[in-house]
Amino acid sequence: MLSNEQKQTIKDEYKTHEGDTGSPEVQVAILSARIGRLTEHLRVHRHDFDTRRSLLMLVGQRRRQLRYLNRRSVDRYQTLINRLGLRR
Repeated sequence: MLSNEQKQTIKDEYKTHEGDTGSPEVQVAILSARIGRLTEHLRVHRHDFDTRRSLLMLVGQRRRQLRYLNRRSVDRYQTLINRLGLRR
């Protein structure tokens, strides 16, 4: 789980306007941070299947958010995946 300070840092970095907390960019960035932490956890604890299921659900949420953003604005989608380092 991310601390409130970490979430606030991510929000400040990816916000599209002042007071923005719910744009797809912010949501995908927070999901990506959570996915990264769970991935590191699973490298150590390979048999933690509950965490593996949680990871798969988060990846699905992120994929849906990215698909929504791609439908709405391809430019914002391309910018976001380049900033996050996704889709190499």
